Order: sequence, then structure tokens, then C-alpha cells
Amino acid sequence: MPTYVIGHVNPDTDSIAAAVGYAWCLRERDGTDALAARAGAVNPQTAWVLKRLGLDAPALLGDASPRFDSVTHRLDTTLPEVPLREAWAIASRTWGVAPVVDAEGLPFGLITGGSLFAYLSETVGPHPQRQEMKIAEILDTPSREACRTGVSAFKASARIRDSLNRILREEGDNFFVVDENGLYVGVCRQREVLNPPRLQIILVDHNEARQALANLEDADLLEILDHHRLGNPSTHVPIRFSVDIVGSTSTLVSERIEDAGLSAPPSIAGLLLAGLLSDTLILTSPTTTERDKKAAERLGRWAFTRNGPLTGETIESYGRQILSAGAGLASRKPEEIVSTDLKAYEAGGFRFAIAQAEVTDLVQLSDHLEPITEALVTLRDKRALDFAMLLVTDVVGGSSRLLLTNEPSELSDLPYPKQPDGTRLAEGVVSRKKQLLPVVLGLLER
Repeated sequence: MPTYVIGHVNPDTDSIAAAVGYAWCLRERDGTDALAARAGAVNPQTAWVLKRLGLDAPALLGDASPRFDSVTHRLDTTLPEVPLREAWAIASRTWGVAPVVDAEGLPFGLITGGSLFAYLSETVGPHPQRQEMKIAEILDTPSREACRTGVSAFKASARIRDSLNRILREEGDNFFVVDENGLYVGVCRQREVLNPPRLQIILVDHNEARQALANLEDADLLEILDHHRLGNPSTHVPIRFSVDIVGSTSTLVSERIEDAGLSAPPSIAGLLLAGLLSDTLILTSPTTTERDKKAAERLGRWAFTRNGPLTGETIESYGRQILSAGAGLASRKPEEIVSTDLKAYEAGGFRFAIAQAEVTDLVQLSDHLEPITEALVTLRDKRALDFAMLLVTDVVGGSSRLLLTNEPSELSDLPYPKQPDGTRLAEGVVSRKKQLLPVVLGLLER
């Protein structure tokens, strides 16, 4: 079973880059069957970066709960009209089960030890004249005659936990697994369904359960690699846990690649560099450290190679393109603006969320303020939050405007002056993590 390396819901470029880069590192360094995954849709900036580098987005994994495909056995099948001897041959090679599937691929029934006994009892039974029947004659009868029909079928993509009560009520021990069109995929056994293999998960760029993919408790959490505040989920066993003071998780991944004596391919190095430059606003954010600058140089050395996708670029030129790809309000729906880069928190008895959107100037906010505010209110109500905030950041000027819905009295002392349009001006504030969130938490928890 693979190990999934995955970032937070509403993934940003650093989250996607860290997942892809760390999965590559684990495969190369440890020989681990590591796969990058994502817990939500990629944002416009990340989509631009992936296209620029010729990379596909990681597979979507929105839920850590085991699916039926994890316990499916694709057993050989026979047709209903084919002689029973063929089903007998299949059952002798399995655990005594032969799936009967019609010519269209639809499940017809299962031949099991129980169904065979029932058929023999009905065919031979107490009738003396039938007790002389040869086994060859019985095996020449159509397979349909010895089938147990009405067998429950479950979609391969469905969560096992949603069907447990139904499975426990079933009489049989074997069930069909089908695709979205109801066509045969395989067979599963009750004992395996009741104890399915757990997904192996490594979290990057976050360590809070509320920001992770759903049903994380159903998986085995192996490791966390992050650069945010602590809010980590509990685990049953010790895990490798690394949270460091740098500007991006991509920085941490690049350090692990270097420590292993490796160099990332140009495309992956370019993706990690994009994650770093995005999170640090081209190394100008207050979250930027010397380690981030060294990581940018390292990743640039690997990425800006001849014949690579970023030939001729520099850190500055590539960084400007990345920020421009993610900036702007006019090209996005208000609902996307308030939800694409959103993180949820709990503090001081409040449940709230802070979203962030990047622009190249704050003037454009005036043209979109009303629909964005309405979308923020809708998001607050839909997610049952006490309040919601949107930090609109000018990545060129290095300042932000703050929108709040249902502002609690505890936040009346926010050090950002209110503007005539109801927003707050946050001069010099560009980082949600290091500048805005500590101020909000300090007011809510005092």
C-alpha cells in the first residue's frame, strides 16, 4: 500500500509543492512507495505553475476513510449459462468462491460452498433415483443453477464505514464490488471489510486536524512536516514530527533532499521554488529566514538548468510571474476568493476562519467589495462559524485590507484602523500566519 503525502484542504502552492517534492524525496532516498496527493482543488496560481512546469496535479484524496477498492479481489468469473464445472475450477483456485457475471459485465450471483450444497440438496435430496447421478452430470448443468443470487454489491469508491450496518445484517460472507456503472470489479469478504487496511498518511504544510483531509482518524498518520503553529492531532503511536521556523514547507523539503545527497529534477525543483517564493512573497515576507534564501538559491540551481522548463529565468523573474498568476479579483467568483485560501481556527471559545487573497493593488477591492462581503457572510453561515475574515493583500505594495463579518467585541482593539467602506487598513501586513493570526489570537484569548 502506498504512503500518501498530502497538504491541507484548500491547498496553496507551497502545500502542493511540498507534497510532490517530499514524495519524490522519500521514493529516491528511502525507496518508499510514496505518492503525492491533494485534499482539495488547486488554486489558479498553482494551476499556472504546474502547467508552466509540465506537471500534473497530484491525485485528489479528500477522505482518509478506507474504500471498498482497498479490500477488493478481482476474481476470475464465469457466465451464467456456462457449465458448472468452470465455476468449480475457479472456486478451487480461490477461497471457494466463483463470481458469475453476465455478458454485459453485470453481477449475476456467487457460487460458494453453501450455494453448491443447497443446489445438491435440491437436485439429489432424499430421492433415491437421483442418488445414482454422476458428478459429471451435475457439473454439466449451467452455473446459474447453483448461484446464490441477490448478493449485495458495493461501489469500489464508496466508504466502507457508510455500509457497515448493512454488511453486518447480510447473511452471506462475500459481496460484489462494482464500478460507478454497476459493472463487476471484484469480490470482497466480510472479515476484510470489517478490518480494512488503513491508509498511510504523511501531512505536510499543516498539523491541525481541522485543516486536514476528512476522517484522518481512520488512517495511520506516520509523519508531519510543517512550518506553522502547533495544533496537531493526537496519535496512538509516536510519529516523526517536524515543525520549524522557516517561510515555507518547500524550504524544509529542499533541505531534506540536500541532506540525502540528492538534487531534485528541474521540474520538481521549480515547483518547490514556486512554493517557497509564493509563501514568502519572493523572499520579502516577514516570515522569510536565511534558510529560505539559501533554499531559494539551492532550488534555483537545480531548476534553472539548460533545456529545463525554467531555462533563462531568475528567482526574481519567476517569482513575479508566480505572484501575478495568483493575484487579482476580477477573474474569480466571490465564492472562490473567500474560500480558495482559507484556514479554520478555534480560540477563546470562538470558531472562525481567515481567508487570504492576493492582488497587485488594493484599488480593485472597491469594485468588488460588496459581492465579496456577501460571499464571506455566506461562508460564515454555511460553516457555522462565529466570524470570518478575509485578508486582501497587495503583493506589490506590501499591505493589506481586512474584511470581517460579525466582528466580536474582543476584536474591537485590532490595531488596524477602520476605513469609510468598513474594511480595516493593515499597513505592512502580508502574512496571515506571522502577523495577523497572532494578533487575533492574542485578543481572543486574553
